[in-house]
Amino acid sequence: FEFSPKISNPSVAICEHDKKPVRFYSWMRRKIKLPTKNDNQFLKLITCDGPTTLTEMLTKFGYFMPIVAGDRDAIRQIAYELVEDKANEKIVYFEARYSPHLLANCDVYPIPWKQSEGDLSPDEVVRLVNEGFEKGQRNFGIKVRSILSCLRHMEAWSPEVVELCKKYRKDGVVGLDLAGDESINYEPSRGHVQTYQEAVRCGIHRTVHAGEVGPPEVVREAVEILKAERIGHGYSIIKDAKLYQEILQKDIHLEACLYSSYITGACKADFSKHPVVRFMNDGANFSLSTDDPLIFNSTIHTEYNMAAKDMNFTEMQFMRMNLNAARSSFLCENKKKELLNQLRKAYGMPEEPKLDTNLNNYPCL
Repeated sequence: FEFSPKISNPSVAICEHDKKPVRFYSWMRRKIKLPTKNDNQFLKLITCDGPTTLTEMLTKFGYFMPIVAGDRDAIRQIAYELVEDKANEKIVYFEARYSPHLLANCDVYPIPWKQSEGDLSPDEVVRLVNEGFEKGQRNFGIKVRSILSCLRHMEAWSPEVVELCKKYRKDGVVGLDLAGDESINYEPSRGHVQTYQEAVRCGIHRTVHAGEVGPPEVVREAVEILKAERIGHGYSIIKDAKLYQEILQKDIHLEACLYSSYITGACKADFSKHPVVRFMNDGANFSLSTDDPLIFNSTIHTEYNMAAKDMNFTEMQFMRMNLNAARSSFLCENKKKELLNQLRKAYGMPEEPKLDTNLNNYPCL
């Protein structure tokens, strides 16, 4: 399948985890012993090349996160290189999500990855990522924003995550996420609920990983209790007709990732029966992203190839999908309108009417 310019250039991705590049060999500088003989074997170790489970996939983090966590230069460089990678994929805007606590080694308990206590706090992690993204935007001419992730199994960290969202909302942080293994624990605890209530109170955008391998109830709780505006994955909603219709009627965006759904066992290998086909046929508000490009060794073109070859997506459907992603992004309204018009111009569509420049519902980033 050959992509036409309208399909692949430009595109938008709003479910990207900030873990892609490992070109910066910080383990050599920090004298960290790898569990393999060389870096090629290491890259093979941390990627999934066949079907597994979400729980098993998440164990891959334990191999590479200790190498990056606590390393200021590595964190900043990884953020920068992620922008470079997405620019090479012809993505003009993306939202990257990460847990600042998983990259810190002080002011966090427990200190993750069995690190010794250091001097890098979650707050400084956010500043370092922002610096890397800002440099990448200047050098590669695309836009990127951050979403900070709470973790299902680390309720104690969540209050600080929303405070960091508030602190850095004018420096590129546009939303709050809840991630983790929903197959083990999918019910939102009191701490997560209070964190999302604070996000609602402060006007912070919200997305939740839900319905990937968990039941439809996880999605319902995300929407009704956590007030999620977007759902990460959400494939199980088609098992609950009432919930599915509510998602369609409320125009809640679904962040789909085809290849990861195959690798994690979230969906069957027969992509002609994938929930995304149902989403497409029913006019749902959804888009495609790569999820964890490092672990899955994938790009946006991996997703598009699967959609074209296995699901018979048309050029118009790809364009609509990218417009959905832009429309559902966590940019402020004026920046969102600029992005939509950039896509419409590339797609040969008329621009939308200009917005009042005094709109200030959210900080204009």
